[in-house]
Amino acid sequence: MQVTGDFHVHTNFCPHGSSDLMEEYVLEAIEKDLAYISFTEHAPLPVTFVDPTPEKDSAMRLEDVRSYIKEGNRLKEKYQDKITIFIGFEVDFIEGYQGETEQFLNQYGLELDDAILSVHMLKAPNGSYVCLDYSAEEFKRIIGLFGSIDAVYKAYYQTVKRAVTQDLGKYKPTRIGHLTLIEKFVTLFPSTHPFDHELDELLKLIKEKEYQLDLNTAGLYKEHCKRIYPNQSVIAKANQLSIPFVTGSDSHVARTISRGFELLPEDILSSLPKRLGKR
Repeated sequence: MQVTGDFHVHTNFCPHGSSDLMEEYVLEAIEKDLAYISFTEHAPLPVTFVDPTPEKDSAMRLEDVRSYIKEGNRLKEKYQDKITIFIGFEVDFIEGYQGETEQFLNQYGLELDDAILSVHMLKAPNGSYVCLDYSAEEFKRIIGLFGSIDAVYKAYYQTVKRAVTQDLGKYKPTRIGHLTLIEKFVTLFPSTHPFDHELDELLKLIKEKEYQLDLNTAGLYKEHCKRIYPNQSVIAKANQLSIPFVTGSDSHVARTISRGFELLPEDILSSLPKRLGKR
């Protein structure tokens, strides 16, 4: 079955991505016969938050936001007869910085077509912040900070729960990004606890909120993961609850637009909406 669009796409405004221009992503999407492409660049981190990654490159710069939206709108007009283009953000939920996040959303919300709410940053027991998906070496260090692999998983799902339940104002994203991102290094650092209860509770909350789930194929291509975010078990449970999925490749280069969509479960593909409007 043909997937209609790729709704998790990054750009040259991402400092840890590639130099591929937004227009190159659009042309690739058209070549692959997609009806939609949604740019969801990493929203600038809160001004008072210190990016814990070595290169400080987790998100786009605040001073580039206006240029990013302007270029997206230019492409919308140029290619309006060939593809529907959405402009949005992947917004980080960072514990303790909800106020600044809401302010950012209030400032730009009216100009956005789409948005994803994700957790990449965790607050460690010593009060420092860490980026959980940066590298295997960093993840090993994070385990040391938290005391055990299970403690890291627990903190991640607790933070995602806060992201789901926190009031971030009327422009809060209603799609939860890569729900099982914590599994990025699962073959190296498997948890000893299944966390089924935590995931079941999260899915119940997502259903109650009438939120969506990012059906993210990026994990299939991560060396120590090789699975979809969320994993197949969570996909099956979410499907039973009729939680909507939205396909995303999480591409940071143009050539990987819609990569892995043909590997998504057939029953999920058949239930995807044929058309999507603005959020």
